[in-house]
Amino acid sequence: MKKINSKLKNKFKKVKLLILDVDGVLTDNSLYLSGNGDEIKRFNVSDGMGIYLAKKSGLKVALISGRKSKATQLRAKELRIEETFLDANEKLIPYQKIRNKLKIKDEEIAFVGDDLLDIPVLKKVGVPIAVRNSNHLTKKHAVYVTEAKGGQGAVREVIDLILKSKRINLEDLI
Repeated sequence: MKKINSKLKNKFKKVKLLILDVDGVLTDNSLYLSGNGDEIKRFNVSDGMGIYLAKKSGLKVALISGRKSKATQLRAKELRIEETFLDANEKLIPYQKIRNKLKIKDEEIAFVGDDLLDIPVLKKVGVPIAVRNSNHLTKKHAVYVTEAKGGQGAVREVIDLILKSKRINLEDLI
């Protein structure tokens, strides 16, 4: 995990809500379809543990995906992520619903994205983040680009930075 400067650390410290894109962030952007049309996605267990730790620390977590997916619905249910919006090509609409419902300010929200549909939300939040293998235009809107690629621990990296900035000891959450 790379070191962050004090200005960025202060931004991470304010985060109360972490919103994640799914494909390319929680997954490696691969999509497998069986001959029966069943969709299979690969999720990273370390990211899941990070989400568990984030929630245990009091951090709220939400998902906004441009795709409708049973695999994503199952993963969200497994991780107990209540604020999950699928089939959302205009991500600002669910973003605003989540923000208003939870009564959280833009500057208290971090969003992790990887592609063009994520840019409108990246422009609104206090901590816009892109995964390492993001589209180059998306990276231009991020204050932090992860060392890890999407689906390979990028979400865990972000959560560890947020919790570390808040001086939360991960071992205390177990």
